[in-house]
Amino acid sequence: MKGRATAWLWAAALAVYAFLYLPLAVVVLFSFNDSLLNAEWVGFTTRWYATLFADEQMLGAAANSLLIALTAATLATVLGTMAGMAMQRWRSGLLRCLPFLVLTPVAMPEILLGVSLLLFFRQVLDLTLGLVSILIAHITFSIGFVAIVVRTSLAMLDESIFEAARDLGAGPWQTFRRVTLPLILPAVLAGFLMSFTLSIDDFVITFFVAGVGVTTLPLQIYSMIKVAVTPEVNAVSTLLMALTLTLIALAARLAPDALKGRM
Repeated sequence: MKGRATAWLWAAALAVYAFLYLPLAVVVLFSFNDSLLNAEWVGFTTRWYATLFADEQMLGAAANSLLIALTAATLATVLGTMAGMAMQRWRSGLLRCLPFLVLTPVAMPEILLGVSLLLFFRQVLDLTLGLVSILIAHITFSIGFVAIVVRTSLAMLDESIFEAARDLGAGPWQTFRRVTLPLILPAVLAGFLMSFTLSIDDFVITFFVAGVGVTTLPLQIYSMIKVAVTPEVNAVSTLLMALTLTLIALAARLAPDALKGRM
């Protein structure tokens, strides 16, 4: 009976993984398809990758995405690290509301967050939509992820380490620079990689706050698939997928316990 249950469990797991990853494998496979229509397999070619790197619109969109992702991830890492430390160490007074404020953008549906930010930028700030509005939006939804990772890392540390540093005469800044930061650095780096990954492939929120004339890589891919899914779309999707999976793997290796959600 136990062996039969194990077999069913393995079969269900394999079916779920096949459902998740077979479409991705098809995308990768057809990025090498020597057919313009991409309706059936014709033959192997790498020309679509050459076409991709010669596409000025695609390169411009990729440059925008990289600029936004790097800037947003850097600022979100700094702010998220401070928020994570505050959430872990100060839990009285007005700071009791800090976890709710920081984590709300993480739990909020993307379409709701996108609409809210659009209304805030246009009706409250009267801000012209563009790179700045995208950057602010990406920082907003990335801070919570960094804070979660950093807070989890801090929760696993022995508080006596920091007490020993204070007993030895270290001030708050010295304690942070010489004790706290080296211990949580893997979590900080993991938070940066997560923020970068979330930013570079975000579509829903970016769609609402991008404005006219500013295109990121996901928006450019969307504009292309409205006409037809060509092998060039498969090629850029394959590269974006490879980058995303690599960064997620690095983040998981740097802070495995944090990414498992052990709060």
